[in-house]
Amino acid sequence: MLRIIGADGRQYGPVSPDQLRCWIREGRVGGHTLVQPDGTQEWKALIQLPEFAEDLKVPPPPLLAQPSGAQLIDPAVKGKASNKLAAGICGILLGGFGIHKFVLGYVGTGIIMLLVSVLSCGLLYWLMHLIGLIEGIVYLTKSDEEFVRLYVDGRKTWF
Repeated sequence: MLRIIGADGRQYGPVSPDQLRCWIREGRVGGHTLVQPDGTQEWKALIQLPEFAEDLKVPPPPLLAQPSGAQLIDPAVKGKASNKLAAGICGILLGGFGIHKFVLGYVGTGIIMLLVSVLSCGLLYWLMHLIGLIEGIVYLTKSDEEFVRLYVDGRKTWF
C-alpha cells in the first residue's frame, strides 16, 4: 500500500499498487507524483520506484509544428527514395539506353529501351532518349513520398 500527494497538495491513501497503475493509465498521476510506501517515512517521486517503471513509460511527444517550408520525412520513405536522384540523372543523361530503368529495378523496360536503341542502329535512340529525359525530369520533380508511392511501391514503369 502507498500514500500519495495529489496535485492539490493533499495526502491520499492508502492506495493499492493496482489502483495507482490505473491512475497512471488515466493520467491522474505521473512520475513526478510523490509517494510514500508503507513502512517508510520518506516521500519519493513515483518514477523512483522500480515496480512502476514499466507503467510510467511515456509515449513519444507529439510532433511539433515545423518551420514553414520544412517537412518531416519518414525514414522508411527516405530509404525507399534513395534511388530517385540517380534514376533522374541517368534518365536525363543516358535515357536512350534505359539506364534509369535498371537503377529502379525495372529490368524488362530497361532492356526494351536498350534494344530499341541498339537494334534500330541508333535511328530510334532519339525517341528513347526523349522518353528518358522526360522520365528523369518527372522523377526529380516528385516529392519523395509521391516518388515512392508511384515508382517504388506502385511499380509504375512508364512516365
